[in-house]
Amino acid sequence: MAASAAAFSAATLWALEAGGVAVVATRRPSGAVRSTHVWYAERNGELWLEAGTPENAWFRDILRDPALTFIANGISTPYVARRVDDPSGHSEIRSLIREKYGVRDRWVGLIVDTSRSVAVRLLPPEG
Repeated sequence: MAASAAAFSAATLWALEAGGVAVVATRRPSGAVRSTHVWYAERNGELWLEAGTPENAWFRDILRDPALTFIANGISTPYVARRVDDPSGHSEIRSLIREKYGVRDRWVGLIVDTSRSVAVRLLPPEG
């Protein structure tokens, strides 16, 4: 039984962290920085994120303060996060994530219900 649990945990860690993972730095209500590992996809030159549920802490952070830092491949870039309220946003981000992460997304889908996930577009900060 312990071996099965360890194998399940290892497969899940692989699915979540094997590559194509970025970090978003948001601000907690206290003002402290929250760093969260996220999957991301690109569409027409724009970066898109998926909040697995509207209750995700980093997502609640950007609803209060949409400024965030996106860190991938050693590059840190400031962005403004915009929730995609159009119902097609959910379908779009699910499609992008499925395409990019493939079997990893299917594995995570076995343990995480993404039916309420929210699409988030990253836009350059207004200068």
